[in-house]
Amino acid sequence: MGKFSKAGGREMPELNTSSLPDLVFAFLFFIMMVTSMREVTLKVQFKAPQATELQKLEKKSLVTFIYVGKPLAEYQAKMGTETRIQLNDQFAETSEIQNYIAQEKSSMKEEDQPFMTVSIKADKDTKMGIITDIKQALREAYALKISYSATKRVQK
Repeated sequence: MGKFSKAGGREMPELNTSSLPDLVFAFLFFIMMVTSMREVTLKVQFKAPQATELQKLEKKSLVTFIYVGKPLAEYQAKMGTETRIQLNDQFAETSEIQNYIAQEKSSMKEEDQPFMTVSIKADKDTKMGIITDIKQALREAYALKISYSATKRVQK
């Protein structure tokens, strides 16, 4: 039987890092292509109300936004100056909220649907009647997790 002996003096070759920038660039390009930024063009103006007890929303992908406020100047000729509701990139009525919520839920994964949160971004001068109508429509659509967007009130 032969003996196995360790050959001395063998060194580990250095790692070739010349292609590393190419790999990093390819990975960055892949992330940019896969990630989608969800942006909405605001058609209503709103100044968020102030609050003292705020919580940051954890999973933004599960949040659906409803914007409430007066139309911007360029839309006032067509829509008037009364408070309006904006769903995605279009003006809507409270009767359209149920269909909007159903559409948003269907675009989510089935396991994420119960965790969907509706965030109401309303102008601080919006009448409570409109907010109540929106909440009622959300209740009928079984969207029971509601949050209100606000800015932090500075304590004096």
